[in-house]
Amino acid sequence: MHTFLRGFLALAGGLLLTACDPAEVYEKNIDLTSPAGDPYVWAVQNKPTFEFDITDPAPRYDVFLNVRNTADYSYYNLYARVTLTGPDGKIISRKLHDMNLMDPKTGEPLGNGSGDIFDHRLLALPNQEFSQPGTYRIQLEQYMRQDQLPGIMAVGVRVALHQAGK
Repeated sequence: MHTFLRGFLALAGGLLLTACDPAEVYEKNIDLTSPAGDPYVWAVQNKPTFEFDITDPAPRYDVFLNVRNTADYSYYNLYARVTLTGPDGKIISRKLHDMNLMDPKTGEPLGNGSGDIFDHRLLALPNQEFSQPGTYRIQLEQYMRQDQLPGIMAVGVRVALHQAGK
């Protein structure tokens, strides 16, 4: 029963993250496993890459990182390097993000969720300019001091039209 409940909560959380939004240009999440096939482990050598098309470079965009973790995750934060590459193959941005997944003082989980699964949507590249139409690529790398990072179920990227004041 516990496995069923966990699967149901994961599905419900995924539906919440992918709810219809007219500003959304792209969203994709990838489930993580260790090289040995253990679920919910983000290995340092696993660098998920997301490709999305920008057809209109005129507006600005917001780029979000999606993270799903279990309550068993051992740290309050997650360091991830985000590399944005343009259609010409040149790196546009490379930033290291420190994302709080739990309150550093109380240890209470942040994000949306119930039970032992929590979803986070973190603004990584606000008001991003894409100078030309084409296919862009974002690569995520976990930058923690542990090669195998248990408790991270999935990571993803969301690109949406920038909405001032939100």
